[in-house]
Amino acid sequence: MIVCVCNALSERDLVRARESGAATLAALYKAHGCQVKCGRCVGHARSLLPEAPVERRRQMEVAG
Repeated sequence: MIVCVCNALSERDLVRARESGAATLAALYKAHGCQVKCGRCVGHARSLLPEAPVERRRQMEVAG
């Protein structure tokens, strides 16, 4: 599923960045050589971060 249309980043892209050590929103995007543009993806991207509550990440995984 595409999370960030501006940068053409999928949920899988962001999860891989997290698994490679990205622990902040900026680090998720920097891992792909980009940054947040319009901001519509921020909520979903933040839910994929390691510090996001486990239950919220589970909900996103089930929905995606």
